[in-house]
Amino acid sequence: MTDDLREDLLGLERRGWDALCDGSAADFYGQTMTPGGVMVLANGAVMSRDEVVTALAGSPAWASYELADVMVVPVGTDGAAMVYTGRAWREAGGEPFVCAMTSTYVRTPDGWRLALYTQTPVG
Repeated sequence: MTDDLREDLLGLERRGWDALCDGSAADFYGQTMTPGGVMVLANGAVMSRDEVVTALAGSPAWASYELADVMVVPVGTDGAAMVYTGRAWREAGGEPFVCAMTSTYVRTPDGWRLALYTQTPVG
C-alpha cells in the first residue's frame, strides 16, 4: 500500500462526510457509488445506490464528524477497503453516533468508486 492510496481514499472518505454535513450527500453518493453499490447500515438496513440517494435526500445533515484509527487494506490490484472508527454528531454537545466503518472502493477509468460500505456499532 502506498501513502498516495491512503491519502486518495481518506480524501474521498472525508468528502463523503463533508457532504453528509453540508446537505449534498445524495449527489455525492449518487456519483461516487458503483451502479451495483450497497450500504449495510448499523440498524441492519441493506440499501442499493438508488435507495441510498433517496434516503440521503431526505435526511438531516450531520453537524460534525471524526475519523480515527484509519487503515487501508488492499483488495487485489484495483480495490481497497478503508476501515476506521467514525464518530458523528447531529448537534453540538449531543451524543455521538459511533461505528466501526468500512468503505470498499474499486478503481474505475473514472477514478475510485464506492462498492460497499458497512457500519458496525461500537458499544
